[in-house]
Amino acid sequence: GSALDTWNSSGRRVDSFSRGSLALLFACSVLPALPARAEFAVNLPPPASGVARDIHDLHTLILWIIVGIFVVVFIPMGIALVRHRKSVGHQPAKFHDHRTVEIVWTVVPTLILIGMAWPATRLVMAMKDTDKEDLTIKVTGHQWKWEYEYFGEGIRFMSNTSTPKEQIEGTQPKGEHYLLEVDRPLVVPAGKKIRLLATASDVIHSWAVPALGIKQDAIPGFIRDTWFKAETPGTYRGQCTELCGVGHGFMPVVVSVVTPEEFDAWKQEQKDLLAAAAANAAKTYAPEELK
Repeated sequence: GSALDTWNSSGRRVDSFSRGSLALLFACSVLPALPARAEFAVNLPPPASGVARDIHDLHTLILWIIVGIFVVVFIPMGIALVRHRKSVGHQPAKFHDHRTVEIVWTVVPTLILIGMAWPATRLVMAMKDTDKEDLTIKVTGHQWKWEYEYFGEGIRFMSNTSTPKEQIEGTQPKGEHYLLEVDRPLVVPAGKKIRLLATASDVIHSWAVPALGIKQDAIPGFIRDTWFKAETPGTYRGQCTELCGVGHGFMPVVVSVVTPEEFDAWKQEQKDLLAAAAANAAKTYAPEELK
């Protein structure tokens, strides 16, 4: 008790003790976790389509405009607040309105907004231009999986997450594509304009693949369309980006972009599988076979 009274009677010693305790707490709790942190990304994923590249460029342009506004406006304002504060004896200035200054600080922000709105509007209009498509695919969101139907091809299948249950429950190490892997990806040809018709059977979902510059809400009772054109073959991953229930985090999107020749071969393979399944379903089984 006397020792505590001695510490409390000295503000400096209490402050020193507090700072040391905080530093020790930080070192013990934060530093050991740094090597195990997740990958830290500071920008959009590398674009894999023309629209995604335009989104990336527009994002970068507006970011630098914001940085310029911060430098021109907020840094001088902060300096002025510090240098002209009342505690250092600064007296407030007395002045009247200045018409030229008011015109300038009205016209300049207006021009900046127009400069940002013009390319943004052109990009949004391009993202909504679904004409002259090479392939149309209907995407239906379910709790919690995606259904794909290729119009005019007779191909239709479900796409479910394939992340093992053991990884989700933490009994096994997480895989490279944890919660971003499916049993059957959407397969499309490279260099072709793919039109997507998005809807849902239960609640609102959202089909999104950032690398392809696409994000479209799937709303029950409505058909919303969008498009993308992947430039190079590869695998591109996304997720449902609309909170759709307890399984929302287990509804990944995987797009496999292949060459046109590989896509034609894949289509034929799918049609053969569907034909075999239809024949098997229509088969009449003898009692011995059923047993």
